[in-house]
Amino acid sequence: MKKIFLSGITTILVSVLFFVSCKDLTKKTETQVVEPKEEKSKIVKTNLVKSPAYAAETTDFTRAAEATVDAVVHVKNTAVKTVYNPIEELFYGRSGGRKFKQVGTGSGVIISSDGYIITNNHVVENANEIEITLNNKKVYQAELVGSDEKNDIALVKIDTYDLPYITFANSDNVRLGEWVLAVGNPYNLTSTVTAGIISAKGRDLSGNNNIESFIQTDAAVNPGNSGGALVNTRGELVGINTAISSQTGSYVGYSFAIPSNIAKKIVEDLMEFGNVQRAFLGIQFVELDGENSKELEAPVAEGIYVTDVISGGGAGEAGIKENDIIIRINNTKITKFSDLKGQMSAHRPGEKVAITVLRNNQPKVFNVVLKNKFGQETFSDTDFIDHVLGLELVNISAAQKRKYNLNYGVSISKINNPSFSRYGIKVNAIILAIERQKVMDVAGVERLMRTYEDNEYVTLQILNTNNKVAYISLEL
Repeated sequence: MKKIFLSGITTILVSVLFFVSCKDLTKKTETQVVEPKEEKSKIVKTNLVKSPAYAAETTDFTRAAEATVDAVVHVKNTAVKTVYNPIEELFYGRSGGRKFKQVGTGSGVIISSDGYIITNNHVVENANEIEITLNNKKVYQAELVGSDEKNDIALVKIDTYDLPYITFANSDNVRLGEWVLAVGNPYNLTSTVTAGIISAKGRDLSGNNNIESFIQTDAAVNPGNSGGALVNTRGELVGINTAISSQTGSYVGYSFAIPSNIAKKIVEDLMEFGNVQRAFLGIQFVELDGENSKELEAPVAEGIYVTDVISGGGAGEAGIKENDIIIRINNTKITKFSDLKGQMSAHRPGEKVAITVLRNNQPKVFNVVLKNKFGQETFSDTDFIDHVLGLELVNISAAQKRKYNLNYGVSISKINNPSFSRYGIKVNAIILAIERQKVMDVAGVERLMRTYEDNEYVTLQILNTNNKVAYISLEL
């Protein structure tokens, strides 16, 4: 029923790290932690070699620190949780449970003078209240504009103006060994600045549920730094600090940031569309390595080997073929899946990218127009209703409102999805809610379906024509 254009199906998962949450029974997760496998320490003999020390001494961090510290904020997330006592319920029946507040803290980055702030999704997830404290101690209540769980980015807004803010840099241009500063609020120590270098790019972290393309640095990042700024020596935003590698829950040498190109694209999507516009090449592939490159008789041992080109996808229409090896997108070298994922995350459907492939060991460049999961360059007003739900909907009539005593819901005028028929849903049934959120009109259904497109499934509450309410879960 729905046509999915996958950007790729990788057959190899290289994993040396896995995510664990840094939290206890009373505090919400403040920072994500990546724990490496336990390794025995090695004793290595070292020689003292006299060499001139120059890099740190000749690099001035003060301008970047002063330019950014006022644009990084403290984020406090208050969530109200309800706990049920099964013993009490056994003897006394179900009660309302006991409510308690769960508080988590993190950091955020002001990206506009009128109060837009970017942070990690895990910093504000499930928040009933979001409190922002500026570096000048002023406190504001924030509104969640939108979030992207896949890429762990959230956008919030406070009602004020004339704020200092940090501009985005092009994260594709950062270089290994380049100096960067991490600015945030570790352990609630506000306005903390640490320095390090870019240790790696396109880092793939297992246990993250969604493969990212992280920037790895050795700048000290600790619980509370999540959502804070990673900036270059010019004070430009190159990443959003997100995770650390640790066996203790605190910094021991590795930290990871979401590249600014990905973060910028996500917040622009949230502001313009209300959800993230994901781009797809329309290929299936494997990531080349030293082993499978021999089996595939590939001339190189790195890159993305195209195993199939999906009909109607942007790659096929541009001329990319099976057995091509993707080695570059625009000016970015592609050696592994995380590189490809990072480039796709930084672009939206309808944009054109220059893809360089090896074909018969010769480089060829193709200009590919990216598409969405439905094989289109842009979304229409009812894409998710048409392709995911498989329904045609109309706003409920005045007669239906009187008959069912309703002031919300949408009516099903045609069923193209056999799943609904199997559940006994009839034409003229009324969709009341999606994921427990009432729907007021057809546009509201489309908006909610886009909001939950990354879920494994969505649950619809439907008033059937027999006047009975049904709950239907659809796999996405």
